[in-house]
Amino acid sequence: MSSVSHTPSNFRSDSASRSARVRAVYSGAAGIILEWFDYGVYGTLAPVISTVFFPAKDQLVSILLTLLVYGVGFVMRPLGAIVFGHIGDRRGRKIALAWTIYIMAIATCSIGFIPPYQSIGVLAPIILTACRLLQGLSTGGEWGGATAFLVEYATENRRGFFGSFQQNLAVVGLTMGSFVGFLLTNFLQKDSLYSWGWRIPFIAGVVLGAIGWYIRTRVDDTPSYVKVEEAKQVLENPILSSIKNHLGGIIKAMGMALGWNAAFYMLMAFMSTYINTILKLPLNLSLLSSFFSSILLIVLMPLMGYLSDRIGRKPVLITACLGFMICTYPLFEFMSDGTFTKVLLGQFVLAVFLSMFSGAGVAFIAEIFPTQVRTSALVGYNICAALAGGMGPFFSTYIIKQTGSSSSPAFYLIGMVIIALIAIASLPETYNKPLK
Repeated sequence: MSSVSHTPSNFRSDSASRSARVRAVYSGAAGIILEWFDYGVYGTLAPVISTVFFPAKDQLVSILLTLLVYGVGFVMRPLGAIVFGHIGDRRGRKIALAWTIYIMAIATCSIGFIPPYQSIGVLAPIILTACRLLQGLSTGGEWGGATAFLVEYATENRRGFFGSFQQNLAVVGLTMGSFVGFLLTNFLQKDSLYSWGWRIPFIAGVVLGAIGWYIRTRVDDTPSYVKVEEAKQVLENPILSSIKNHLGGIIKAMGMALGWNAAFYMLMAFMSTYINTILKLPLNLSLLSSFFSSILLIVLMPLMGYLSDRIGRKPVLITACLGFMICTYPLFEFMSDGTFTKVLLGQFVLAVFLSMFSGAGVAFIAEIFPTQVRTSALVGYNICAALAGGMGPFFSTYIIKQTGSSSSPAFYLIGMVIIALIAIASLPETYNKPLK
């Protein structure tokens, strides 16, 4: 790990060239894509993974167990945010981000080598859970570190646009995972898919990890952090300082994160499995629908980030909340007959509202906190990611099982978004103010 070093002293902290900002985006991209490629593969191939690791007579029970393990990984996100948030605020964003991609690559690759339940019994899902916990630890540090990295590298009037790539690249990774799942389900026989085909994308994660490690160890730290470092304003314990001095901001950011994560994981992790297992659309078509909606989301997020640089973060975010509150239940009812066209249109509308949230939200949540504690203070976000996001697919499936209504997950999402709306309304506008 010696190749990860502090920023050279001749790097000026008061500005960043265009080429430096481009390198910053590439550096962020490498890790973010890997982090979320795995989530995309796991989410879209959940029906396959459920059979390999959780064989049961009731398919819905297998899916529930698979989604529970998916959510268990999020339990480690707050710990990852604490550990790597501390490193990011004490030692620099660069070092923290290099470690997160290293851990994620090892954990992702390991999943591809786990023997099935039929070979080693209960040990198989135990090892799978351990790998998911490591991934959660990495993701908890990655989110805050990458958010700070991109926003701090941006020029003052483009923080929304630059910050949007944090979520944009996450969806690129998820979409790559979804697309790989689509290819595997279409071009492999069922026996091949279930025996070895599903393992390929997980094992390939080590290649993305190596590329990301190389890039991240060769990029300068952010101008904002270097400025704090040069001024000798780095805090001894940024976690405690953030709680002591910015608790109100942390709580409001958590409220915002509840609705944001519920919406993000509803569309990006839950929907393809929901469409396949509940609405009974064939798996390849459910993955194709999710793929198209993800492409729309990728296109729209930078535009929404740019829009928030012009009219403000709050108008964009509040519009997203109102859209989800008004349209989610009618959209679930509209999609309930399981036809491909209706499912695709419903996902498109949800993607538009999510693009507003993700396009403006990254810069907004980063702008709440000062540089000295920016990555540490985002531990609250990761707590809510675990509650509303990681466990969201499990909660949604459980609600369906209890109510018998395929549209019932809409009420879960609406409730989370109402909390987010209250939090956003209580925060000051930040787009036209200097970064703290």
